[in-house]
Amino acid sequence: RLGRAADALPRLRELTGAHPYDEPLHALLIRALRDSGRPAEALAAYERTRRTLSEDLGTVPGPELTALHRDLLAPQGADPRPGPAHPGPSARPRPAPRPAPTGNLRPRLDSFVGREPEIAAIRSELHRVRLITLTGPGGSGKTRLAEEAAAGLPQAWLVELAPLDHPEAVPDAVVTALGLRETVLKTTEQAAPQDDPLTLLVEHCAPRAQLLILDNCEHVIEAAATLAEELLTRCPRLTILATSREPLGVPGEAVRPVEPLVPDQAHRLFTERATTARPDVATAVFRDREAVAEICRRLDGLPLAIELAAARLRMLTPRQIADRLDDRFRLLTSGSRTALPRQQTLRAVVDWSWDLLDERERTVLREVSVFAGGWDLSAAEAVCTGPAPELIGALVDKSLVVAAPHPAPDRTGRNGGDEDGDGDGDGGNRNGDGGDGGSRNGGDGDGGHGGPVRDSRDERDGRDGRDSRDAGDAGDVGAADAPGADGMRYRLLETIHEYAVERAAETPALRSAAERRHLAWARSLVARAEPRLRSADQLPWIARLETELDNIRAALTRSLAAGAEEEAGALALGMGWFWWLRNYRLEGISWTSRVLALGASLDAGAAPPAAPPDPVDAFLGAPDGESGHPRHLLRMDLRMLHLFLRSETEPLEGLYDDERLRSYVVRVRDHFRGGGPRSARMPGLLWPLTAFVLGSPRDALLSLDATVANCRRHGDDWAVGVILMFRTHLAVDSPGALTGVDADLAELRLLSARVGDRWMRAQVCGAAGEAAMVRGATAQAGREYEEALRLAYEVGAFAETPYLLARLAEIAYRAGDRPKTLRLLDEAAAAADAYLVADSRAFVLLTRARLALDDGDVHRARAMVTAAGEAIGKGTPPPQFTVMLRLVEALVTVAESGPASGLPLLADTVGESVARRCADVVTASVVDAVVVQLVALGRDFERAARLLGAADRRRRGTPRPLPEGAEAERAEAAIRAALGEARLLAEHGAGAALGQDALLAELAPLRTEFGPGEASGPRNR
Repeated sequence: RLGRAADALPRLRELTGAHPYDEPLHALLIRALRDSGRPAEALAAYERTRRTLSEDLGTVPGPELTALHRDLLAPQGADPRPGPAHPGPSARPRPAPRPAPTGNLRPRLDSFVGREPEIAAIRSELHRVRLITLTGPGGSGKTRLAEEAAAGLPQAWLVELAPLDHPEAVPDAVVTALGLRETVLKTTEQAAPQDDPLTLLVEHCAPRAQLLILDNCEHVIEAAATLAEELLTRCPRLTILATSREPLGVPGEAVRPVEPLVPDQAHRLFTERATTARPDVATAVFRDREAVAEICRRLDGLPLAIELAAARLRMLTPRQIADRLDDRFRLLTSGSRTALPRQQTLRAVVDWSWDLLDERERTVLREVSVFAGGWDLSAAEAVCTGPAPELIGALVDKSLVVAAPHPAPDRTGRNGGDEDGDGDGDGGNRNGDGGDGGSRNGGDGDGGHGGPVRDSRDERDGRDGRDSRDAGDAGDVGAADAPGADGMRYRLLETIHEYAVERAAETPALRSAAERRHLAWARSLVARAEPRLRSADQLPWIARLETELDNIRAALTRSLAAGAEEEAGALALGMGWFWWLRNYRLEGISWTSRVLALGASLDAGAAPPAAPPDPVDAFLGAPDGESGHPRHLLRMDLRMLHLFLRSETEPLEGLYDDERLRSYVVRVRDHFRGGGPRSARMPGLLWPLTAFVLGSPRDALLSLDATVANCRRHGDDWAVGVILMFRTHLAVDSPGALTGVDADLAELRLLSARVGDRWMRAQVCGAAGEAAMVRGATAQAGREYEEALRLAYEVGAFAETPYLLARLAEIAYRAGDRPKTLRLLDEAAAAADAYLVADSRAFVLLTRARLALDDGDVHRARAMVTAAGEAIGKGTPPPQFTVMLRLVEALVTVAESGPASGLPLLADTVGESVARRCADVVTASVVDAVVVQLVALGRDFERAARLLGAADRRRRGTPRPLPEGAEAERAEAAIRAALGEARLLAEHGAGAALGQDALLAELAPLRTEFGPGEASGPRNR
């Protein structure tokens, strides 16, 4: 237009040679050739460009080049321009005008998957809002979503800003996209006023209703925002839909984040692109849905990343792709050749965002990469060196950090934070502890009819809050002060996290410093939370630790890797009660084992890669001289915690069978049983547990009495309460009267009300329910269990719930309410399966076996008993629970083969109940069963009367529960009919005088007098 087309040719040839795919530059060269009087060369230049685009990119020239080619081929030739070769206007007529275009959106060659609600929402919003900006990280599908939302709308114009190198070029790019003028070469000459792009845009857009799509604004954000505001102000009918990794910041802007694809949409996208990449792969994708789901999840549902992964199916299976995602930036490199270079590989996508950050933003992105599973603002301020609110906000705006309101605490028992436990500590939104899989443990031990180490109902410990580990925490902090209780929470998508970790590795000093601050923050958080987990303010602190679980796992992993025994030990001890309460017991075992192994390695001088010495051997071989050393005290606490967690996940019998392990337990016991402050707080106050591990339940009561006295001197209310509760359960589950139970329960109610710990209050209700069951007060027991269940749900002690539900089912069974029994059994079974509580599962199966016997379904009863035995083998059953299993098993044998076949089994079960010091009512229940079977045989009525007296003595006036009570009444009536009232009373009195040894002697003949030979054949009860 300035008449210097020929002068521009050398520079244009140089530029088009450097940018072979830049269509506007090639159009400029072709026009310059045409206007210089070289139409043949212009046509040749067009053909070269067409061939390059076709062969290299598989595409065709765009509208501008196509229109220019058509002009060159027109019969009258091109419309000549003023210049040296054409000094005057042409006399030839101009070509007929073409219809005005209605937009420039091109049809896409592949399908668009999902996001139907988003498209509808954007289209609806376009009628109400004049500026909408779609924001999101690179590869989230912003451009494609904008195009799909605009598809079919009149006057929708796409302006591609991604190729621009300079912000000043933004207005010209819009002018060109709208076809308002031919592309011109910028020169140093001053453009004429009428050539000002903003003036042209305003003149064109002001009278028209148009939709302008400003795509990829982030690298020219200021220029795009300025232009958008100017156009919207001066063009009242114009609407703008922008895509950017951060908002434009223009008044009236509606920001709509583009979220990752939901799982089913991500799976559909992967499947469609996989089929395109390799048509025969559909079967493999269908068969390995688990691997596809893992790919989509670990790629954060980002469409571009999923498409890159699908392209890899040309050479890899879905499982191979999933297994290689730890090296995702090397793996995902096969993007479309026609895409912009920054969208052809996953690394290029993230590099583009990184390049747009200033140095402070890059530093904070490196620093937050040490978090695993997210963080809040206070955590960022503790770990990051710069002004955290400002810099985190900048990264949120640039779609590198995801911000969301902190959710309400999960009350399902399957809380946030992944529990895979792969141990890398840098796993972003996944994994954590590196030991046992991190999930809330299996077989933790809910179930049975009580017992000192029976299950998660038991009086299991806590901390009194006065440990030296809490020294950094001054003053009481109530629920309102629980960090992270509300406000925003931040996280990195996994892909961004992996990238940030790589970038942090480029600055080792920065990374190490951030990791040290992260560890200090995690330790401080755990120290603050630990005593409050047992207070009235426990709920927000429990929720806080659940939320930060991945971060705590990462801190543990790093401290172990660094050989920081004190740091790792403090974290493990601080988390011990949480692991137990929230049913992460296997995970707690793994962490305490690893910390103890680290200590053994440090003592042996072993380098971390070497196989660590066995912690048990190291302990047994260590001298006693260091007993007061802080490191020794730390390790002893860890050993006691480890023993406690193991006792709740493994059967006590055989837990420490060999002499070496027994010696280990003895040394742990001896360390704590001397008393003092350390034996009056967690975990030291649990040392009486060693009596059960060592197979000495008779010593347990003496140990508990000593610990109660020590806690009264040195402990707090919670410590006294937990040991009193331990003692109450032991008394309820042991032979003899319920001596002292009522006094202990009365004190426990006062202590638990004062402490406010919902778990302790639930345990008090549970213990009261057990005592009521022993006394036959099932209605009272039901009320206590209901309250215990409510409190367990409230505090999130979900592993407690299966046993309580099973107990309520038993009460309904005794009351003859079959529908309620079945409903509660179903609930208990579901909870036992959900929280992996093997003992409660077995309890449910035993009750189902009793129901089957009542129905005469002997085959089903046998199946239920067998399954119950298998479940018990996976749990931590109390002795009386095993005895009740033997009882029901014997009754099934009676139903299968007659009373004579069952009597020897019942006699053995009485012996087991006595030997294992079960509660007297448990022994009495088995003796009653013997009486019923003797009467069924119609013989030995005198012995039956004596055994009836022995059972009554052990019940101490407590009524027999139904349906056993009705059976015993019928048996007594049969004995009275056979012997007469006087003889019955005499034999009954003789039986009531029988001690334990005499009772066993009375039963001994049944093992030899009866057997399979006298079986009366299968029968129904």
